[in-house]
Amino acid sequence: MEKGQDLNMPSLTTKLLGLIRFSHTLFALPFALASAMIAWDRQGFEPLTLLGIVVCLGCARSAAMAFNRLVDRHLDAKNPRTASRHLPSGQLSVGAVSCFVILTSLGFVLGTLIFLPLGNWYPLYFCCPVLLWLLGYSYAKRFTSLAHYWLGLALACAPSGAWVAIRGDQIWGELAVPSVLSFAVLFWVAGFDIIYACQDEAFDRTTGLFSLPSRVGARNALRLAGLSHGIMVGLLALLPWAEPKMGGIFWAGLAMVALILCYEHSLVRPRELKRVEMAFFWMNIAVSLGLWLVICFQLAWVRVHDG
Repeated sequence: MEKGQDLNMPSLTTKLLGLIRFSHTLFALPFALASAMIAWDRQGFEPLTLLGIVVCLGCARSAAMAFNRLVDRHLDAKNPRTASRHLPSGQLSVGAVSCFVILTSLGFVLGTLIFLPLGNWYPLYFCCPVLLWLLGYSYAKRFTSLAHYWLGLALACAPSGAWVAIRGDQIWGELAVPSVLSFAVLFWVAGFDIIYACQDEAFDRTTGLFSLPSRVGARNALRLAGLSHGIMVGLLALLPWAEPKMGGIFWAGLAMVALILCYEHSLVRPRELKRVEMAFFWMNIAVSLGLWLVICFQLAWVRVHDG
């Protein structure tokens, strides 16, 4: 890479978006918006909260993903599957990515100030612990096989954060909805991250990384991924208890989510991992977007028929 290449802004922006796989924001955002839809249904829509949620989630995920690429750059360089990524291949410099991490982290913290005119200080109170947890994931696989669940809990902050951002002081009396959605996200993300990690089973084992596939083998890891996704569906089945407006449309949508997850697992076998990318990206986009749309339609149906 020629000196100064990072300073070409259109190219730099494109590379940074590729670095953080910006399209994968679709994993967490629909769950945050699903939580927000239920919260708005209880107290009315406020455009400022939507802006704050999108800004905070986008910045937090970008900071965490870029930091992960920064921390893992030496490992990525040794792994044939990841050697072509932006940092090990020299498409981006360490300095550029470090600046990006700092700016997006600041963007997340400053984004919480959007909620202050609404009298809600909770996002500002919680932003630093949340950011530390998100960034800490990058080191987790170096010492624990539960790193997949660490990542799950990191993304689980999205629906909880959206609820806190909208409901403010009222959150303490109504933790059921964000708890159900957040724990569902935890097991959903952990499940598909285990599937994704099966690609690096041999590499992780030889380098001493604590991924579940490297510790228990791909076959057992895939079973744990299936169990995690089963728990996710079971948790979502509790949502009508937390929010009584969830009815027939939601149950039909949940059945659809369960079928998609079953299909996702049918695509991957311990010795046949060529379709992991399809299982990882497209199936999980269908799960998150589908569930958000189902919740939107369910709330709209109830509003129309009760109105």
